[in-house]
Amino acid sequence: MLFKQIRNAPTGSYAYLLADRDHRIGVVVDPVADSRDVLLALIGDLGLDLRYILLTHLHRETGRSAAALRDRTGSAIVASVACGDPVVDLPVDHGDRLGFGGEAIEVIATPGHTPCSISFCCRDRLFTGDTLLLGSCGDTAQPDADPGRLFDSVTDCLFALPPETLVFPGFDAAGRTVSTIAEERATNPRFAGRSREAFVTLMCSKAVS
Repeated sequence: MLFKQIRNAPTGSYAYLLADRDHRIGVVVDPVADSRDVLLALIGDLGLDLRYILLTHLHRETGRSAAALRDRTGSAIVASVACGDPVVDLPVDHGDRLGFGGEAIEVIATPGHTPCSISFCCRDRLFTGDTLLLGSCGDTAQPDADPGRLFDSVTDCLFALPPETLVFPGFDAAGRTVSTIAEERATNPRFAGRSREAFVTLMCSKAVS
């Protein structure tokens, strides 16, 4: 499998390009406007047919960025069925699988940061968007966010994955690129040793809102 991680330095956001090495069919995870030219160059240089644009969650800006890339590549925008947004070509739900060449992506529903947040798992690589960050998690400041659901999504769904699973976030201000489920489960200060009630209290405080 071909794999590229693209960091946008000004924002700390990450986009990802995955492709079947033999069939040259690829997918992109969470493209932002500033990464579009890099992604298009990689797609062209590698001779890829971009099949899907995978969105771990949908805000206005992510929708615009995905639509612009779709217009250039003829790919389909994939996001949670809970988004209910017309920009989405293929709504998916928990447990769905998407094939691209000989590879497959598994959809894991992880609501909380937004109602339609999902994570994608391909082989041993987990793409968590803003649900689980490296040593942190996404905020719950927006009116439709739910800290209790975020806690459940991370502890019940993501932390239940094999410990060696690689965690690739949608954002990291410090420039860290990857972690593991084992590391986040043991050391992430938002979750390690913290009850659901304590997590909700923390996330509702002004310090992390």
